[in-house]
Amino acid sequence: MLGAAGVLLGAAVTPAQAAEVSYATHCVPPAGIDPVDGTTKVEITAPATAEVGDTVDIVWKFVQAASKNPDIIDLPANSVQPSGVLKAAGAQTAAIAMRGPRENPAIPKGGDMVLSDMKGSLKLTAAGEVTLTPDAYTVNAMSTDTKCAPKEAVQKAATIQVTAGGGGTSSSTPTHSTTPTGSATPTATATGGTGQTDFTGREVQIPYACKTPIGDKSATSPVQINAKKSGGGYALTVRFEKSVMDSPADIPKDSVKPSMEVVLGGADKGTVHVEGPTNANPIKSGDPIEIPDLTGTYKPGASGTSTLSPGVLTVKALGTTTTCTPVKTEVSLTLDTTEQPGGAAGGTSTSGGSSGSAATGGDSGSGGLAETGASDHGALKALGLVAGTAILLGAAVFTVLPRRRTR
Repeated sequence: MLGAAGVLLGAAVTPAQAAEVSYATHCVPPAGIDPVDGTTKVEITAPATAEVGDTVDIVWKFVQAASKNPDIIDLPANSVQPSGVLKAAGAQTAAIAMRGPRENPAIPKGGDMVLSDMKGSLKLTAAGEVTLTPDAYTVNAMSTDTKCAPKEAVQKAATIQVTAGGGGTSSSTPTHSTTPTGSATPTATATGGTGQTDFTGREVQIPYACKTPIGDKSATSPVQINAKKSGGGYALTVRFEKSVMDSPADIPKDSVKPSMEVVLGGADKGTVHVEGPTNANPIKSGDPIEIPDLTGTYKPGASGTSTLSPGVLTVKALGTTTTCTPVKTEVSLTLDTTEQPGGAAGGTSTSGGSSGSAATGGDSGSGGLAETGASDHGALKALGLVAGTAILLGAAVFTVLPRRRTR
């Protein structure tokens, strides 16, 4: 049984009640995987009684998820995050946003999905009986979404008896009020109201398949996405941490131009274009090819938990283009976003970074990397990205150097 869920305000709340319901569910995995029909079993914990004006905490526990991990890839620990909607009805109507942390054991191919408990809260605005019924939910794993929705009418899972008290009106007029709670780990998460502006993502290992005009190349690169909040948007900085190669020939200045499409997931959809300046100085044969940080601006197109993952890399060099596509990708950064006019949901945000500019990142906790300054054109050294350039120039010889010292 879940631990008791109390209230944030008010003292007239009784100990929590918990009830389990089951319902037939239709789940739609990412493209290329067949839909799944299964049974979802959910336990909802909420106070049995409360007063108008109280804000009550609610917990959604997955006793059983409707779908299993497809027989494609093992899911590592802390890579799966659930979110969903709990419907309130009766004296008060609301769609309560529920969200769980990105916490799970390693899940093998074909294994049962183990999902964290989701939490949400509801401010009570009318006296009477308020029922709570689970509805649709989404499972985000490795930056892909599986969306699950009921195939039948779902039975209520909990009931709150709300008395008038002194906090509001006894009117039974439906009032919509939702407050999501919870955060995602281990990726850095932007949470409203904390005053935090710098968010550091975690480094993820991304295998790339690069297509060049004269051949193909595969390489794996560590990638990290950081963000700095600016108004309603975020200045993004994408860094490649360790992989380098020596230049097989002399390369003139202003001839290597990298860019990337950062993939949005979770609440938001689309991509964000980030790019770096061309090489400021000539690169001599035998010297490491160094590329500055890729920067761009992300304007959220949806409210909720949005994820950012490394996407397609493009390098333009000496009049040619090499495209490096991730064989698979992982979430580097998770942000609690607020929808902005003209944001990215359902489309693409294409605001590129300026030449050499970079967001200032701080140590926000889970990502663990320190500050990136705008004057730093240092060693963003991408094995996968630079592989295409080396092939174009011929005699691609890769040399893995020690990791650059964290700035």
